[in-house]
Amino acid sequence: MRKSNYMIPLGLGALMSAVILTGCGGNKDSDGGGKSSGKKEKITVGIWSEEQRPTTQALIDAYEKENENIDISIQLTPYKGGEYWTKLEASATGGTAPDVFWMNTLHAENYKEGGILADLSDYIDKSDLDLEKDFPEALVESYTFDDAVYAIPKDFDTNGLFYNKDFFDKANLEYPTDDWTWDDFVNTAVKLKEAGLDEGTYALAAPLDFQTDYYPTVYAKGGWILNNDKTKTGYEDPKTQEGIQMWIDLIDDKLSPSLATMTDTSADAMFEAGKIGMLMGGSYMLVEYQANDAINNKIDVVEFPEVDGVEPNVINGLGYCVFEGSKHKDAAADFAVWLGGAEAMKIQGEEGAVISARNDAQGYFAEANKDLNLAAFTNHSDEANPLPVCKSSAELYDLEANELKWAYSGEKTLPDAGKELKEKADAVLDKMNK
Repeated sequence: MRKSNYMIPLGLGALMSAVILTGCGGNKDSDGGGKSSGKKEKITVGIWSEEQRPTTQALIDAYEKENENIDISIQLTPYKGGEYWTKLEASATGGTAPDVFWMNTLHAENYKEGGILADLSDYIDKSDLDLEKDFPEALVESYTFDDAVYAIPKDFDTNGLFYNKDFFDKANLEYPTDDWTWDDFVNTAVKLKEAGLDEGTYALAAPLDFQTDYYPTVYAKGGWILNNDKTKTGYEDPKTQEGIQMWIDLIDDKLSPSLATMTDTSADAMFEAGKIGMLMGGSYMLVEYQANDAINNKIDVVEFPEVDGVEPNVINGLGYCVFEGSKHKDAAADFAVWLGGAEAMKIQGEEGAVISARNDAQGYFAEANKDLNLAAFTNHSDEANPLPVCKSSAELYDLEANELKWAYSGEKTLPDAGKELKEKADAVLDKMNK
């Protein structure tokens, strides 16, 4: 998840009070919030991606065509540096948050407990949506708390193996395929290296990245990160460490740049500069890679290599939430539920920027980009593990990076680093659960 920011909102108690107060005047406007007043009801939708603004506008246009008394505008706030979350928190406190807004799994529980997210269960029950049938279970569960649903799944990302064809052409090797195993991946990397690589280039990259790299292999090996009741971590489990060690071995064998090298210049940047032959990447990286003229005609992607007979992957996704303090909550909820329907998911999918969350719309992503093997991201999405999250995810991810770096750099053994990581991480969970 190299493009994500893990800021968790602060002052949620104050936020909850503020949202309750802003909602005391009722959730409907002066016209009653209905659809027949003759005056257009205005709602806003908050997003963070300029690349997805055209898709969002296309969705708005389609909805407004069917609902002529609704006027929807886009409020775009960049994700970078946590600006989106800072503005959302501030606007929620003031009662001016967007009526509908994007949410990710990392922040959902905190914002729900802060009183910012409306319970959409009743609206869903009155609609044609069947969450169990229409969406991957992992995505629905990510936004369900105490049996109430707080977001409509929007899109999701999984991981695949991106590769640069130039490396394989130069070494006279066949390109990767969807049925590759981990051994195929490693053995081919060795062959790329033995065939001779230009100075400063590497067969692959093994960055210290949880979602893209070591979480999938941890799960494939039978390890775990967070238990079901979110009270303990599995960093000391031998199976968990086996899944992490697979990546450290790639660095030790000089198939990947060192951690220090990838700290100075990210693995993504090296791949985009033509310095890396193979790199695990999320489907969300597609837009950036295709916009890079240096590699956009040289790359393709295949499924994450099989590990011990398991198709390893982690699924994460966005959802549409409704502001609890909205003065137009009924209209906003109606729009959010519509966004999860077949028509909206088809529009989003055909734009090709993200994988639509609906099971019956996932194929549009690959069809919109026929030059690439993008079905690699959806072929086994139903088998992917949900990204492990809790209210203290930000601290846990930071701890992982700070503690595992010693094992990745060779300054500590993985068992030693894992032991220290577990002690600190479990202390964070103890504090969270008090």
